Amino acid sequence: MFEVSVHGSFTARHQLCLPEGTWEPLHEHGWRVEVTYAGPRLNVAGVLLDFVDVERRLAEILAPLQHQDLNSLAIFRDRNPSAENVALHIAERMAPEITGAARMQCVAVEEAPGCVARYFPHE
Repeated sequence: MFEVSVHGSFTARHQLCLPEGTWEPLHEHGWRVEVTYAGPRLNVAGVLLDFVDVERRLAEILAPLQHQDLNSLAIFRDRNPSAENVALHIAERMAPEITGAARMQCVAVEEAPGCVARYFPHE
């Protein structure tokens, strides 16, 4: 089994609606993202997938989040802009674009040092 990961980052603000209905204070993070793919075989070029293609796609997904208040974006209208939901959003947008033997394993989102949420699309 082969595995490859690409990284990206963006800076954005958010505030979560807490279970009791109150809001945490609006605050900003330097979000770090890692998208990991795995597969059993390499293509004719000897790679699982092209890093450049995956990096380009990740950059396209992260660009609209850069310097935004995530709460104001339509993609978070019906869900809290938590690290978990940011990971879900990225996975939903990445998955259809990358083809071949590779399969997305995980999207990890670190909103603060040591605070990482992971989404596994096939579990």
